[in-house]
Amino acid sequence: MPISSTAAGATSTLGPIRQTYARKEDFPPITRAYSQLSHAVRDSGLLARTPWFYILVAGLIALGFGGAITGFVLLGDSWFQLLIAGALGILFTQVAFVAHEAGHRQVFTSGPANDRLAVVLGAFVGMSYSWWDSKHSRHHANPNRVDKDPDIDVDTISFLDVDAAEARGIRRLITKRQGWLFFPLLTLEGLNLHFLSLKHVFGPGPVKNRWIEIALLAVRFGLVYTPIFMFLPLGMAFAFVGVMLAVFGVYMGAAFAPNHKGMPVIAPDAKLDFFSKQVRTSRNIRGGWWATWLMGGLNYQIEHHLFPSMARPHLAQTRDIVREFCETHRVPYTETSLLRSYAIVIEYLNRVGLAARDPFDCPMVTEYRRV
Repeated sequence: MPISSTAAGATSTLGPIRQTYARKEDFPPITRAYSQLSHAVRDSGLLARTPWFYILVAGLIALGFGGAITGFVLLGDSWFQLLIAGALGILFTQVAFVAHEAGHRQVFTSGPANDRLAVVLGAFVGMSYSWWDSKHSRHHANPNRVDKDPDIDVDTISFLDVDAAEARGIRRLITKRQGWLFFPLLTLEGLNLHFLSLKHVFGPGPVKNRWIEIALLAVRFGLVYTPIFMFLPLGMAFAFVGVMLAVFGVYMGAAFAPNHKGMPVIAPDAKLDFFSKQVRTSRNIRGGWWATWLMGGLNYQIEHHLFPSMARPHLAQTRDIVREFCETHRVPYTETSLLRSYAIVIEYLNRVGLAARDPFDCPMVTEYRRV
């Protein structure tokens, strides 16, 4: 069963259940488009590194952690500690944004230096960089492409109706209303990211820097959880950890979900030029500087996918160049507000989830199953 190739924000002309994957003919090729654009961006100096910016970010994050630790010590045995837990969830997400940028070679000019920073920062938030790098690299190579983009592989949430139709048991119950349940489920995403990272580093497959990552993760979990359970009552300690992980998971999911969910899904055999597949499967979020700080630069998803190694401060100016280029070549450039993007994600997931319903709940499923 194939899904919608309509641009996000547009009114879908397809049925609410059956998916039709976008194919090559849906995306007319643009000869030499990317080379022309990259020359314009490079000539503008927008691929240069910005060490001053990351020094500033590091300083602000360090101040934030300093304040959170001070607050933890001063508050002592108080339920106001949950505010500190929420603040730590936000701070860890901000660190994850910088780890993401280091993984894309945005921070330093040296590749190995970026990798080392990404390993350390990834472990600092409780994630394995080697696990994330493998997964995220495949996503960038083939965003929203069936069987190649791990970000649309079925997990608890189904992003394709064929996966939704195969859901069974508890997952089927969730899938039926997965759009409405998406953000509540993100409260468990922080725990899930820790679990997947530990599963990876302790798994049987090859792991780059396995023992370094295991050591760093062990130190991280020890430093974070030991004070919590030593100085807080047991119930409060568990509540503290729960709030911290929930805020971390929701913030991470809320920053990454608007970027591609609800955008065209590409057939596994479609052969598309780099420019078309990156622009047409990505969505930007309006908002300017505040959105950039809030989302760690992921609000400029189109520019990030076209120029993954571009430092965060240059994305806004690059947006103007890319948008003008798309208008000139009549390529759809999708941009919307943050709240509207969430509405699109919820609507899309609910539409996909209809495939998990019984024929009596949705008679159209029976019709399409005969096709």
